[in-house]
Amino acid sequence: MEWLFAPIDPSRAHLVGFDVAWHGRSMVLAWGIIAPLAVLVARFCKVLPGQDWPRELDSQTWWRSHWIGQCVVLGLTLLGLALVLRDSDTLNLHARLGYTVVVLALAQGLFGFFRGSKGGPTATGKDGSERGDHYDMTPWRVMFEWVHKLIGYGLLALAVTTIVVGMWQANAPVWMWITILGWWAGLVAAFTFLQSRGYAIDTYQAIWGPGLEHPGNHRKPIGWGIRRRTDTRHPGE
Repeated sequence: MEWLFAPIDPSRAHLVGFDVAWHGRSMVLAWGIIAPLAVLVARFCKVLPGQDWPRELDSQTWWRSHWIGQCVVLGLTLLGLALVLRDSDTLNLHARLGYTVVVLALAQGLFGFFRGSKGGPTATGKDGSERGDHYDMTPWRVMFEWVHKLIGYGLLALAVTTIVVGMWQANAPVWMWITILGWWAGLVAAFTFLQSRGYAIDTYQAIWGPGLEHPGNHRKPIGWGIRRRTDTRHPGE
């Protein structure tokens, strides 16, 4: 027990004030726990176990979970920033990484509002048209998906690096290192398992199914390791 509660570097003391302590807790909760869970849900829960896909389409569970989770992450990030903003006298490595995370997180959240219209049979326009950026996979939507995914995974990696640097700077106790590294190892194991089982379903097919009458099914899915089912049937067959 004494070893678990000792700082990771015995040559330094683990002395942090109230603001720094709660800054660390809010950021670890946001970026170490909630954010990677929200990413896992968005990647692997577009078609749920027991869902009769493709007869049952467009489950909103992943979307709501991802959106709410990332809103919580953004709120905790701003709280964590506010706690140490007045005490930031020097821009050390942790501070520089942290500010980069905050800027990219705000940009990612703002960019989500410009993802384009949905369209499709379940989101027709006032004129009855099924046209939409997502349904038609317009160049804007393709660009959005690439940028959103690249920034999202990059931001997650950067946030993990920032947490590790911050924990080392604060000389966090051994039990904290074991807990957070064990949690991340579990997430990696879950990612590997779900990916190997083919749960990374293409968003487009999860929403509209594999039919060739849907224009987006005539192009490759966006992102690494995304599963797409090929359906050679045409409407009416």
